[in-house]
Amino acid sequence: MVTVQVDRLIDFVAQVFERAGSSKEEARRIGCYLTTANLTGHDSHGVIRVPVYIRWRNAGAVHPDQTVDVPVDLPSLAVVDGKFGYGQTVGPQAVRIGIDKCKTQGLSAVALKNAGHIGRIGDWAEMAAAEGLVSIHFVTAAGSILVAPFGGVERRLSTAPYCVGIPRPDAPPVVLDLATSIVAEGKVLVAARGGKKLPQGALINADGSLSEDPATLYGPHEKDGPINHANGTGAIRAFGEHKGSGLALICELLGGALTGNGATGPNRPFANGMFSIYVDPKRIDPAHVFDAEVTRYIDFFKSSKTVAGVDQVLIPGDPETPAESACPGWRSKRRRREAIITKSARHARA
Repeated sequence: MVTVQVDRLIDFVAQVFERAGSSKEEARRIGCYLTTANLTGHDSHGVIRVPVYIRWRNAGAVHPDQTVDVPVDLPSLAVVDGKFGYGQTVGPQAVRIGIDKCKTQGLSAVALKNAGHIGRIGDWAEMAAAEGLVSIHFVTAAGSILVAPFGGVERRLSTAPYCVGIPRPDAPPVVLDLATSIVAEGKVLVAARGGKKLPQGALINADGSLSEDPATLYGPHEKDGPINHANGTGAIRAFGEHKGSGLALICELLGGALTGNGATGPNRPFANGMFSIYVDPKRIDPAHVFDAEVTRYIDFFKSSKTVAGVDQVLIPGDPETPAESACPGWRSKRRRREAIITKSARHARA
């Protein structure tokens, strides 16, 4: 185990992207988002992504410092073209558009297309929840064919994330953020690099046998050498059998087809598409039932007697809470993320 101070890691990652052509502001933003993914326990979306992003940058597949275009701009609906900018730059722009429209109209939808890898989708749900909004996100990655549908052995799906964020007064939001595959591709990458092993049967070989060996997805590779999922003959499995496979299909159709990004398929450039819905509880709930009922039901939900070996029933977002408590304030809506992460680093050193 190697321990790296948060601020030093952010600085290092920022230097990498600045030298790759990003402005200081964008480079630090990318460093912050990737590092906080590690802090929340999502190493698959953390700094392990840096070499991949730089490879895409060198290939001209992603472009620094993009300002999004909005070809459709209606009071409660927007289509946002990320122009293949870094996801950590165009993602917040798209979410901000959705938040602002929702605050005005009470309800909004945003179709984001042609975005670079937008990272941990929970970041965007948290961004909306920090402003008191419920949000729902359907995501796909065009060109990223990794997952076999239920009953199949060939890759037909991206990992197709799905995410819901629900704000809570004086408490962290409820954030359900999941890949519709048993594991995200990044977790296979982490395992291939000697990190946490994969769950049993997370992958499937071309002959239908189940596997936990990253070589199923990547083909033979050296632990620290080049790695490419195009070299493997197997696939990641959809979670939850037919249910997860069905939800993945919906993410492809809404995050890909509906947004104009395109669902995943062969010979397509990598691009994230995300269809997001934002709801203002204050508009839909003038009687102010929502907050109290969320609190009451979560308490009831978590009060269940646990099975042997389980200390407590968790809700979505609870596994990230230890990281948050170690870095107080970093999700606050009143601070820019860069300032928050710097404060977190000072606290960590203390």
